[in-house]
Amino acid sequence: MSRMVVVPAIVEGVALGVALLPFVQHRWDMYRWDRDHRHDHAPKGVNHAEPLTVLLPVWNEALVIERKLQNLAEQGVEARLLVIDSASTDTTVSLVKGWLAKHPDAFLHAEVVEMERRKGKTAAVIQALQHLGQHDEGLVCMTDADALLERGVLRRLMQWFADPMVGAVGAFPRRLNARPEEAGHREAWEAMRLAESMVDSTPFLEGSCMMWRAKSLPIDDLFAGANADDAQIATAVRCKGWRTVVDPMARFVDAAPNSPSEQRRQKIRRAQGLQRLLIRQRKQAAGRHQGMFGRIFRRQTHFHVTAPLALSVATFSAVMRWAFIGLYGWPATFTLANSLHLGFTLVEAVCVVLWWRARSGQRTGPLSLVGQWLASMELLGRALITTARGSSLHVWEQHQDVRERLLDVEV
Repeated sequence: MSRMVVVPAIVEGVALGVALLPFVQHRWDMYRWDRDHRHDHAPKGVNHAEPLTVLLPVWNEALVIERKLQNLAEQGVEARLLVIDSASTDTTVSLVKGWLAKHPDAFLHAEVVEMERRKGKTAAVIQALQHLGQHDEGLVCMTDADALLERGVLRRLMQWFADPMVGAVGAFPRRLNARPEEAGHREAWEAMRLAESMVDSTPFLEGSCMMWRAKSLPIDDLFAGANADDAQIATAVRCKGWRTVVDPMARFVDAAPNSPSEQRRQKIRRAQGLQRLLIRQRKQAAGRHQGMFGRIFRRQTHFHVTAPLALSVATFSAVMRWAFIGLYGWPATFTLANSLHLGFTLVEAVCVVLWWRARSGQRTGPLSLVGQWLASMELLGRALITTARGSSLHVWEQHQDVRERLLDVEV
């Protein structure tokens, strides 16, 4: 009987350690990187300018497309505009063409490319980049229709490319309608990407607003059958030897879906795209030859793939331990089995409470970070299950409430 309690408890403890310890190590490294490099993390340019193309992928964006075009025009930067439409079934294309006809001086040149059928955002981005060609000079800024750029963002991002080693740079979101645990998760995520940018590069940028050197991106490295096009671009650029960084002073406004279930759907889709990228690029990006970035990439692979699997093992071990106790009774007092079972029972009870409160959008003081971590592990696990079942989420339905919320936002 003791063995049936002790063995699952030991397996649970080891699995929890495997899942959690790299997070603790990374948090400590983030502190050191921020302490040592924050004063260096700023664009080198002041009046740096290069030819700029704004890439705007759209699909059924009739509600917000005119507002988005106006937002881009108000950036005050001379740029070309390329709109790639993924076979919209509403009036998006006609609204774009109508707006451009009324505002002929908004961009240096504007073009609309219409796809014959919808294939997902990454496929649309690939087709747009192939249409542009692999330029030797110039910058490309990709932005989403459901994200509004704050004033001066494009000019701010361009200044980073005064540094010849910078290949891509991303902006940070100012997210509306985020629940408390979502806001906490975002803060932790942004701190991680910023610290990684300071010491070397981050593999993850925000596709809602990111910019890169046209010549730094090998288009053939992008995989059309998966989402996370932004992370695919950032990783491909870094693997070619350029830095990929985020700028906390460059901001765009977007909104989280209203309902918790829709927010979870959005996160699972994003998680699946990142997991597939991390697995697909592990040999190229995680090798020792990549230096510090290789370590960052290996840790991100652990955070998104290994950790949820390890936590699943810990959960299964806990269920098995309780099942054995249900069958054979509580272990004898003053035994190792009894002590282990009581200790893990307390840990499990606290974790369940923290997970449920985070999942329900509630904070629990200084323990909120643990709850957010557990809630994120749940979504990462669900993303792995979705992939294992052969389902790809790279073509998805929009969150219409997100677009409605942006109509009255001032930036």
